[in-house]
Amino acid sequence: MRITFYGAAQTTTGSMHLVEANGKRILLDCGLYQGHRKEAFEKNRNLPIDAKTIDYVILSHAHIDHSGNLPQLVRQGFRGRVFARQSTTDLCDIMLRDSCFLQKRDLEYVNKKRRREGKKLFEPLYEESDINALMRLFVPTHMHEPREIVRGITLEFFNAGHILGSALVQLDVRSDHGHNHRLLFSGDLGQPHQPILRRYEYPAGADILLCESTYADRYHPSADDVELRLERYLRHIDRHNSKLLIPAFSVGRTQQIIYHLNRLAEKGRVPREVRLFIDSPLSQKATQIYAKHREVYNDEARRMLAAGQDPLTFPGMTCIGTPEESMSLNDMSGPMIIIAASGMCEGGRVVHHLKHCVQDPDNIILICGFQAENTLGRRIVEKRNPVRIFGEEVELKAQVEVINALSAHADRSGLSDWLSEVKDNVRHAFAVHGEPEKVSAMVELMGELGIKNAVAPQPGQTYKFE
Repeated sequence: MRITFYGAAQTTTGSMHLVEANGKRILLDCGLYQGHRKEAFEKNRNLPIDAKTIDYVILSHAHIDHSGNLPQLVRQGFRGRVFARQSTTDLCDIMLRDSCFLQKRDLEYVNKKRRREGKKLFEPLYEESDINALMRLFVPTHMHEPREIVRGITLEFFNAGHILGSALVQLDVRSDHGHNHRLLFSGDLGQPHQPILRRYEYPAGADILLCESTYADRYHPSADDVELRLERYLRHIDRHNSKLLIPAFSVGRTQQIIYHLNRLAEKGRVPREVRLFIDSPLSQKATQIYAKHREVYNDEARRMLAAGQDPLTFPGMTCIGTPEESMSLNDMSGPMIIIAASGMCEGGRVVHHLKHCVQDPDNIILICGFQAENTLGRRIVEKRNPVRIFGEEVELKAQVEVINALSAHADRSGLSDWLSEVKDNVRHAFAVHGEPEKVSAMVELMGELGIKNAVAPQPGQTYKFE
């Protein structure tokens, strides 16, 4: 058995790990790399593996940095099966089509410049037809139901508590030579006690562990801090008739924010004049899928439903449809909240809102998720001034706030809790999905917990297990 770490090694994006066992080649995730446009474009276009040789893909969850390159895998010849939970399959259907649309729109901008310069035009990473072909390859797989995907290799999903459908991946590999292994891949591990979803589980008995490291070096504030700070921001924009702009992932983060605003409204802590606009067609579709899969809700969300209160609504919430309706928000006065994709500010409607909001010191830009290196979101968090938006340098005058407690990733405490329960049989551990200082912190944490042979693999590095 061998594992090669192609993506999310020493970085947080482009999750892709190749497992070779019993003559089969299995990809754990196939995500898009996000970062500098030119670097990301080249990395995403040039897959590090021959797609035709891949037998199966096991998808931990639907976020684009884990699923976003699946259509290109199909475009380059993959004809195997993709195992994922049904809710993940539903989310991929909308998210990949949205990603395709955004990529093609960005490509039109890039190609316009290349055409003027007489350069060869770029082709899109994939087309809608590739997504259609991919969706036919999905095999919806239930939680806690072992499935022998091929002779000697059994897959079982457990709850990861990150976003809707997120799974811990357990693979039992039985060799004819008597070399048996249990591999456990965390995917993205959720923060305990986050809204709506049930928390992660603790599968036992793994001897090979792949664990994410996104926040291995820090602790998140308590969830109580989220609503206290949101209330403070709402009072500010109410006083100044200004805007609270929240760049948010369409899946997971948007639903969390609506949930917290709903709780504030329930307690009478939202100024009456504040309006909420969800400016992302993808967020609207994702919220509908969240509503469809209520079987995964936690006790608090179920209590709200039983009391006749939908945790995914907010009084006066308006969903924005057309681009024209989106642009009209720029001419409206506050107080208003705008939640718009994307979470790292690299594309989508939020970029237009940022251009109109960042120069007003009464506005608030609220960052509530991880911002990868070389993204506009990271530059805003670091308050680099000026910031470049649509090729134009704009002075950053708006207030920038960061709430890490909204993160759907476990912090060092959550990671320690999870590792403490799954570590007993682990003989080889790998820190993935983290920037260099994060995976180093994870290796250190694993050592503190008594996990031996913990390493942070380099991109393309292969490990063999007898």
